[in-house]
Amino acid sequence: MGIKPLEPSKKFIRKFHRFSELPAGVGLPGRFTYPFCYEPHPLSVRAAEEVKEYLTGQEEWREELENGKMFGVLVVETEQGEVGFLAAFSGMLAGRNVHDYFVPPIYDLQEPDGFFRAEEEEISRINRCIGLLEGDEGYRRCIEETERLEKEACRVLAEAKERNEQAREVRRQRRAGMPAEEEMRQMERESQHEKAEFRRLKRYWEEEIARSRTEVEKFTAKIQALKAERKRRSAVLQRRLFERFDLLNAWGERKNLYELFQETAGRVPPAGAGECAAPRLLQYAYLHQLRPVAMAEFWWGESPRGEIRRHGNYYPACQGKCGPILRYMLQGLDVEANPLEAGCGTAEEVEVLYEDEWLWVVNKPAGMLSVPGKSAQISLLEVMRKRFPEVDNPFVVHRLDMATSGVLLVAKTLEVYRDLQAQFKNHEVRKRYVALLDGLLPSDEGVIDLPLCLDPENRPYQIVNEMYGKKAVTRYRVMERSGNRTRVTFYPLTGRTHQLRVHAAHPRGLNMPIVGDVLYGCPAGRLYLHAEQIEFRHPVKKEKILIRKDAGF
Repeated sequence: MGIKPLEPSKKFIRKFHRFSELPAGVGLPGRFTYPFCYEPHPLSVRAAEEVKEYLTGQEEWREELENGKMFGVLVVETEQGEVGFLAAFSGMLAGRNVHDYFVPPIYDLQEPDGFFRAEEEEISRINRCIGLLEGDEGYRRCIEETERLEKEACRVLAEAKERNEQAREVRRQRRAGMPAEEEMRQMERESQHEKAEFRRLKRYWEEEIARSRTEVEKFTAKIQALKAERKRRSAVLQRRLFERFDLLNAWGERKNLYELFQETAGRVPPAGAGECAAPRLLQYAYLHQLRPVAMAEFWWGESPRGEIRRHGNYYPACQGKCGPILRYMLQGLDVEANPLEAGCGTAEEVEVLYEDEWLWVVNKPAGMLSVPGKSAQISLLEVMRKRFPEVDNPFVVHRLDMATSGVLLVAKTLEVYRDLQAQFKNHEVRKRYVALLDGLLPSDEGVIDLPLCLDPENRPYQIVNEMYGKKAVTRYRVMERSGNRTRVTFYPLTGRTHQLRVHAAHPRGLNMPIVGDVLYGCPAGRLYLHAEQIEFRHPVKKEKILIRKDAGF
């Protein structure tokens, strides 16, 4: 049965929004949303649509919203049984933490009389002092004079050294002519004099440079002292700030942000922790006796340069900032299981495509880990061990993402494993993937070259990073366009984690996620990415082996 909105409750909760329209025939979910991987419930989708309508009408925020921001909705039920929703944004909006339509922050950094504003002003004053000292004309002159003296000393000493070398060569030639003893003594005195003069000259320039550096160090000592004071104050402020984030869970327990991260992650909370939409929504619900029913977060605006965010798409909570927070705040709720750990591949689906006494080539089903992970879910390696107990210690040579299906090499001995690993390292192995893209790709073929690295605050996401990313190159070719999807063949020239998924979805790549990519696109039953073919040199037979397994989509 669908949900029937009740009459407005007598207890007015300002941030509680009633649905303008409810999805027909939709009931409440049995369990609360698992926030780190989910397909939004129809009620969350409807709530998000109403927030999007609201945002579309906010002309004064248009430019800021176009730059991109994360919003969240929480479907809740009142004590009287009325169903509605709360809305929140991450960080700040239009320079403020508080807006009428959205729930307030857990702790308002912008309180005019709060300690944060006062201490922030003191740190800003220290920054201004540092800036004045670093930009001081006398400081710059001292630095320039030191640099001039160092260059001049190098030039003068180099010229003196060259003159001494030339004089030494002249004496060497004179000695070769067997001169008289007096002349030999004279040449020795000349040599000693030149060495003494060089030492004197070197000492002179060292003293001149030292005097100039002393003047520079007077400024740098003041600057370093101010920086040390800034660091100390920032650390104290950060801790005091995190201690003000007094978090609730469904059991009514309280724990501040600082102690929560110390206990669960053994570290200081990262910047911005506690200021995301999801914790704000749960905190407000608990404070006002609203029962959390379902939650979703969506991106509004342009994608950040390194990350993949598509306008209007739903995204899971990040692990780095929100992982410890949400795992605590959700205690006391009946939360869905992690769908990534549930998997969908079974041992029976593992197909051996090639076998000899040295190795296997197998077809890994989508939803199965390549090797054992943290969860209890069975992996392909464990399947092979159970199926072939006569092989003492098989080795998975390379890996496929859990969500990716396709051909995989498994070695039966350590020697074969090492040989195949070397082939991968030397780019001798050729792999081919097939994928369905969510959209119509205009180009027929090309090369994507975007360096990738792990997003440390949001594992397992990978981001494009020119400075820290490792080189990642993919060649692609369109095979077919049908409806609103494009079938492509990928030829990875490198083997980075999530390489094909990021290269497909990133705006500077194909700007078109693979269908079913829950990390970089939208859920669709499964990830439509399949390792279709592999070609390698047999470690023992030395002949080329090519194995192909067509995709099941």
